[in-house]
Amino acid sequence: MDDYRLFDAEYRLMDLVWERQPINSTALSKLCQERLEWKKSTTFNLIRKLGERGVLKNENATVTALVGREEVLRRESEAAVEKSFGGYLPGFVAAFLNGKTLSHREAEELRRLIDESEARHG
Repeated sequence: MDDYRLFDAEYRLMDLVWERQPINSTALSKLCQERLEWKKSTTFNLIRKLGERGVLKNENATVTALVGREEVLRRESEAAVEKSFGGYLPGFVAAFLNGKTLSHREAEELRRLIDESEARHG
């Protein structure tokens, strides 16, 4: 899948698929009706569209994700940084932190992530 961006409704459906896969398409439709108040046709339309885009597979009435949640989040994050900050991650972080105070735990987690990234690429 080249386009990892998901619209809100698509993400909500995929969230249920990631949580329950493999899941029967009828059971998924019932779950969407219970949790999201969607009609059966809405669910099956999204299953079809996401299948055409290579995001999920619906084979023998069994729905499974072809793309993981982490990959979608990574690609969407990269696209947001690219679009708004020309791919310049420090600019994104500075804008995000503007006026916010990090907890000690959050600052330590960010340091750990930076150190791990440097170790992989350094």
